[in-house]
Amino acid sequence: MYTYVVRVVRAEEWASVKALRLLALEDPAAPLAFLETYETAAERPDSFWLERAASGSAEGAGTVRQFIAEAEDGEWAGTVTLLVEEAGSVDWAGFPVERRQGHVVGVFVRKQWRGSGMTADLLRAAVEWAWEQDLERVRLIVHERNLRAQGAYRKAGFRPTGRTVPLAEGSEDNEYEFVLERPESDR
Repeated sequence: MYTYVVRVVRAEEWASVKALRLLALEDPAAPLAFLETYETAAERPDSFWLERAASGSAEGAGTVRQFIAEAEDGEWAGTVTLLVEEAGSVDWAGFPVERRQGHVVGVFVRKQWRGSGMTADLLRAAVEWAWEQDLERVRLIVHERNLRAQGAYRKAGFRPTGRTVPLAEGSEDNEYEFVLERPESDR
């Protein structure tokens, strides 16, 4: 197995951001992991991907960071994105956001890299950036049947809060909120 580095995407890498997202949406676990389909993402214009890469880059607005794991051969092997949620706002599911926090989304690692520690390294980079932004905690939402992802998140220190989020109106599927609190020593 090759080595890799975890870094922030660059605005000009929009085509690679698009390619990795489309690959993630082809994964068999995609219906449990993402709220978007391959077809929807594939139809988006290049301008969408350009904006997505720019907003997630170090030069972006500071409310989003997309991290990638880049293998030594240049292949993008995994990704995670952290969104800043401000206290007093409402999240994507319609719940009030009570604390200034980070929200992990878009976690994906290529099959051949799973079990290598890459997911933990990507999450660590996102969490470190969250603490640099003075966020109080980092959370994520994971499908109740996505046990592999739940295991990876627990291993990285995230814990279930007990909050259940309905996947969609009329659906019997649920997602669970997991949280990593900012350590007292980092406050």
